[in-house]
Amino acid sequence: MSSPPPPPPRPPPLFLSLSLSLPMLLLLLLLLSLPPTNPHAAHSIKQAQMMLMDPPEKETLFRIMEAMSSDRDWRGSTPDPCSPGSSWPGIECKPSSADAYLHVTRLDFGASPNPSCRPNATFPSELVFDLPFLQSLFFFRCFTSAKTTLSFPLQGPPAYASLQQLSLRSNPALLGAIPPHISLLTSLQVLTLSQNHLHGSIPRGLGDLTSLVRLDLSYNSLSGPIPPQIAGLKSLVGLDLSYNSLTGAVPPAIGQLPLLQKLDLSSNKLTGSIPESVESLGCLVFLALSNNMLSGRLPDGLQKLQNLQCFIMDDNPMFAPLPAQLGRLANLQELRLASSGYSGTIPGSFASLSNLTTLSLENNNLTGEIPAGLSGLRRMYHLNLSRNMLSGVVPFNAGFLRRLGRNLDLGGNVGLCLNDSESYESAHAGVDVCGDNSTGAFAASSSSMQKPLAWGSRWSFISSALWILLSIAGSHTLMGVWEWYYVLL
Repeated sequence: MSSPPPPPPRPPPLFLSLSLSLPMLLLLLLLLSLPPTNPHAAHSIKQAQMMLMDPPEKETLFRIMEAMSSDRDWRGSTPDPCSPGSSWPGIECKPSSADAYLHVTRLDFGASPNPSCRPNATFPSELVFDLPFLQSLFFFRCFTSAKTTLSFPLQGPPAYASLQQLSLRSNPALLGAIPPHISLLTSLQVLTLSQNHLHGSIPRGLGDLTSLVRLDLSYNSLSGPIPPQIAGLKSLVGLDLSYNSLTGAVPPAIGQLPLLQKLDLSSNKLTGSIPESVESLGCLVFLALSNNMLSGRLPDGLQKLQNLQCFIMDDNPMFAPLPAQLGRLANLQELRLASSGYSGTIPGSFASLSNLTTLSLENNNLTGEIPAGLSGLRRMYHLNLSRNMLSGVVPFNAGFLRRLGRNLDLGGNVGLCLNDSESYESAHAGVDVCGDNSTGAFAASSSSMQKPLAWGSRWSFISSALWILLSIAGSHTLMGVWEWYYVLL
């Protein structure tokens, strides 16, 4: 019986491994034969996409520009208004992390080099708030002919959530009231609506704009009271409501603005006294309340405002003594309390105001002597004490008089006089030389060319004229001389 044939020899293990890996080897060779890839290619593609605008947003921008300005063919001149190197003046674009597009974040009209406005331009409320990433919007001297109003769509367009600055200044054709739903601009930090023709009351809803840092409604025709809801603006640094027709009292709620640095309520029709709550405004630097109908004593707590640099309160019927505590405002640089019926003496504590540069107390009922310590205020460059009832010798030496020059006005104080050693400077100061009325007859203040002679100078002139008449005419014409006296008065 024959034996079975031997089995065929097995292939080597290496040959078996290579035969199984052949498709993978072919794939590897194919990949190696391809040209190397550019590592920046993907980034370049993304950058190119980010230089483009979202098409609907770009169309909105074109419509805004065509409605507001005729400076150029906005569509034809620059098809991609946000692209670097060809962006328009008055426009700012930024990329967004939400997508790969450039978005309009700022529009500025009216002030060169920004786009000028058409003569018939009106406020584009239906368009401008459709820019979803808009943060700043400025209109300066834009609405000058065609009457327009400030309006905000009630539907809550996208820009309501992004807008941080809104400024409309010097627009004489901007009329009407401030809409109450301005409170929908919840991200607003700066609101400037000055030098327009807005009227009506200040909306209470402004108190809901809790992000506001600056609020300027000056130079309009706003009326009614200052709403107490303003106390909700805890982040407010600057508040300017000047040159309106606001009435009522300064609300005590004003003292609840802890960061306030500037408060200007001047040139309104405010009444009552300054509320005691102002003592809480520890950051206040500038306080202007001039040209109102405020009255009464200044609050004692005013001396706590140690950061105050300017206190301007001219033209109010205060009819009270000058408070000595004002001399404790160590950083005060400008103090203006003219034409307010203040009485009594000038407090000697004013000599402690070492940073004072301007002191205006003219046209009051002040009496007594000028504090000698005022001559030590080395930063003083403007001093007006004219048209009061001050008396005595002016305590300023020739150096002080020379330094202030025409910025010193002491005229209209019958009892004031200068020492003979300073007589050279008396013509500018507006007072006579002590014991010599001859020079005082022609002494005039720095503003004498526009104003009548100061009472002291006028009396000297009358006395000299009467003496001449008596010498010429004799005593038998005394009655005629008195007739001349009344004429001269």
